[in-house]
Amino acid sequence: MENQFKEKVAIVTGGSFGIGRATAIAFAKKGAKVAVVDWVEDSETLNVIKSLGGETIFIKCDISKPEDVKAMVEKTIATFGRLDYAFNNAGIEGNNGSVHECTEENWDKTIGINLKGIWLSMKYEIPEMLKQGKGVIVNCASIAGLVGFPGLPAYVASKHGVIGLTKTSALECAKLGIRVNAVCPGAIKTPMIDRITGNKKEVEEQFAAMEPIGRLGQPEEVANSVLWLCSDDASFITGHAMAVDGGWVAQ
Repeated sequence: MENQFKEKVAIVTGGSFGIGRATAIAFAKKGAKVAVVDWVEDSETLNVIKSLGGETIFIKCDISKPEDVKAMVEKTIATFGRLDYAFNNAGIEGNNGSVHECTEENWDKTIGINLKGIWLSMKYEIPEMLKQGKGVIVNCASIAGLVGFPGLPAYVASKHGVIGLTKTSALECAKLGIRVNAVCPGAIKTPMIDRITGNKKEVEEQFAAMEPIGRLGQPEEVANSVLWLCSDDASFITGHAMAVDGGWVAQ
């Protein structure tokens, strides 16, 4: 696994913070060139990659807009000449509230970014990988794509959709040299969990207590799972939704 990422090219959406940042850096540590994609540019991700001697660019992109996503892939190809891996990670949690309280605005925005955004990403990533006859895509779902979570109807629906879309794409691409999988993180110490907990230590501790492993996950632990799914060690795995959740959904 040490050398197989050398000189390869990866796109990481939602790459400025949290799981996306950790994964972009993990790709760079293995020698890949990384297109860091986000709506907000944060220099830390790029600075870390450059400090490692890695090659990287930042691409500003609203993944719910087809013209932005098309430009994201085109700029990656124009800069690096190829596309080997994509971690379609960008997403939002949306607003809290029950199904009958969920607003149309919240529903449309959450589905537009979390589900439509991943569909659009694959729509433009897959043709480039087909040109090479090889590639790996990992989509970021959630344990909320495996079980229900009261109060987050749009988020839960979007993440269930990501898993279904992942399986469908994996079957379509199975004989075309492209593998497609998903990771389903549990409670991970990221800016999203900070927003959900309101940065309150006691609420964070409640989330940690719900994890059988007894703590929150770290972004790097999800990143390691993404890189493994992208590696040749996972060459017979496609259409899989991997829980990276400290045992949450095993309960």
